[in-house]
Amino acid sequence: MKKVGFTIGKFAPLHKGHQYLIETAIKEMDEFYIIVYETNIIDIPVERRADWIRKLYPSVNILIAKDPPKQYGLDEKNAKIQIDYLKNILGNIYVTHFFSSEEYGKIVAKNFNVVNRIVDYKREFVPISATKIRNNIDKYSKYLSNIVIEDIKGTNK
Repeated sequence: MKKVGFTIGKFAPLHKGHQYLIETAIKEMDEFYIIVYETNIIDIPVERRADWIRKLYPSVNILIAKDPPKQYGLDEKNAKIQIDYLKNILGNIYVTHFFSSEEYGKIVAKNFNVVNRIVDYKREFVPISATKIRNNIDKYSKYLSNIVIEDIKGTNK
């Protein structure tokens, strides 16, 4: 059976932790989809953030999540809103695995009836978060590819 995985994220910014997850998925899956969410927490449009991934991983399939729901949370009501949104984005794409490093992975996998593939949950292989990077880009730039650094610092516009 063909293994088709997916993940979701803002990739704001795309960092080595995201890349570790993506590279793990590429090795394990026959096909991989990345849903890139629109967000206002970074001043780089969703299309440009998706381009970072396309440039680094041309074999993956990118889906853009425009106007995502504002409701977040692991409770049943908010999770249903997010799951319905994701199902709409994926449409008729048949998936078998969900990749994440987050607690919500269990909820997504259960609702899609797929394997929940957790990658580096404790951040032992790549000890970084996008929040840390946004708060101090210079200190944590070693966790970013050159493509991302150039965009964030405004030299690749």
